[in-house]
Amino acid sequence: MSEIDRFDPFNNRLCRNVRNALSEGFKEALEDRALKPVHRMAGFFLNGDPPPVVREYIDQRLAAYEGVLADLGDHPADDPLDIAPLIWNHRLFFETHEYLEPFWMAAEGDEKRLLQALIRAAGAYVHLEQGNRSAARRIGTKALDAIEQYRQRLRPHFDPQLLLDKLRSLDPDPPRLQPPVC
Repeated sequence: MSEIDRFDPFNNRLCRNVRNALSEGFKEALEDRALKPVHRMAGFFLNGDPPPVVREYIDQRLAAYEGVLADLGDHPADDPLDIAPLIWNHRLFFETHEYLEPFWMAAEGDEKRLLQALIRAAGAYVHLEQGNRSAARRIGTKALDAIEQYRQRLRPHFDPQLLLDKLRSLDPDPPRLQPPVC
């Protein structure tokens, strides 16, 4: 297997396959509240003796997934806006996007537009992680109006102002999505 110097799912097929497979396993793990599906996916790639950067990505993702499940605990999963910030706060932006996508596809009207904006915000941070500021700006800008418009829907889950500020400035340090302090 050829060496790669950084994990880049946009330009490297192995990286893309690993990212996508782990993310799919993570969605199953969220439903099951157990990491078995993720470990199965990770094992498949790790048994192929991947380059160190891929191994590091897998290890980092496994630790982050474990953190999300620990944070989730017995938390009911009735509203995707209860779960998405937990995923986001572990810097799992691609997984945040993937988690929200089925809810977005099933939604209508204002809820659909809001979920699309959050998917775009996560996408902006996926691009920022890769150093692609122009794509991050393009996607992040599309998210701003809906996040602003539906801020009251978001407030019980997290304070949207910090997210809005960070997206506007393209701050590469993502905000933590936490409920507002009353």
